[in-house]
Amino acid sequence: MKRKNVHIVGTGTIGEPLIGLLCDYRDQLGIDDVSFHKNTPLLSDKSKVIDLVHRGARLVVDEKKIGPFKEMGMEPDFETEEAIKRATVVIDCTPKGIGHKNKEKYYSKFSDSVNGFLAQGSENGFGKKYAHGINDKALMEGDQFIQIVSCNTHNLSCITDTLAVNNDPDNLKEGIFVCIRRATDISQASGFIPAPQVGKHGDRIYGSHHAEDAAGLFTTLEMDLNLFSSAMKVPSQYMHVVWFHLRVKEPTTMTQVMDKFEKNPLVALTEKDMTSTVFSFGRDHGHFGRILNQTVVVVQTLNVRNNTEITGFCFTPQDGNSLLSSIAATEWLMYPRSYEDKIQCMSEFYYDWI
Repeated sequence: MKRKNVHIVGTGTIGEPLIGLLCDYRDQLGIDDVSFHKNTPLLSDKSKVIDLVHRGARLVVDEKKIGPFKEMGMEPDFETEEAIKRATVVIDCTPKGIGHKNKEKYYSKFSDSVNGFLAQGSENGFGKKYAHGINDKALMEGDQFIQIVSCNTHNLSCITDTLAVNNDPDNLKEGIFVCIRRATDISQASGFIPAPQVGKHGDRIYGSHHAEDAAGLFTTLEMDLNLFSSAMKVPSQYMHVVWFHLRVKEPTTMTQVMDKFEKNPLVALTEKDMTSTVFSFGRDHGHFGRILNQTVVVVQTLNVRNNTEITGFCFTPQDGNSLLSSIAATEWLMYPRSYEDKIQCMSEFYYDWI
């Protein structure tokens, strides 16, 4: 049987924890080898590279950079093209725009030998949009290039699917969202802002990219949903917040809303009203701080008005939902008939209540 090798490109906000997760659950996920590409030799990054290698991952660098990495005490196992060629699945976690460049330069070249390639939320148009638990049935044989949607798009889509759609797109009349984004991740040393900053509505129909991306996700299920989103940044590093307002056709009650949330294992409920306290829960109980639920719904903010309008706040669990979908898509590309069973090892990081 051909070896199952997973190669991650990038060691940033998503790449670094993803490499660790794949290493820690390699046996349960049926993975033989995990490798990762590091672009720049930096002494400030040496500690994370060494730790990931100790956890079982294999370092990959560009051929011309092998010397500088070795001089800093980091020993590469493969060069860039060698690692891609031997991979079963490649997961691109590079900054915005680099995934498309890598697709053109590397991935298309090795598409005959690699089962599939994944990119993250910034790489719109890279491939079929995917979020685990929402459009799994849209994955078809031949889907070799897949885009994992952004963490906030996961959240919007999960709320919409759980409360309003659930295989009946006609039930949703309108979905409106406000994404209140953290300015930077705690791992980022620059980009922090001193005051709240509002975003643009880049699209007349959908507003910010979050609703547009969510609508695109549901399009893979042949659903045309009426969604609109706005976005802003606030001077915080602890999780994103989403306000939602759904108008539905079928009358509903608060009891029914709670029941739908409770039946979805990817929805966590909480009575915590600050992102810092939810973040702290993840730090204490998650996988290296990560909560893998799609959303964390703040129960006391929920409201049902006129039996057809559902409003509330929810938190986006950093990038945990993108990590889960990346692993699910990876497993689908390797084990299309049993991937759902394979990823159940991740369920210890799905929480009913936080």
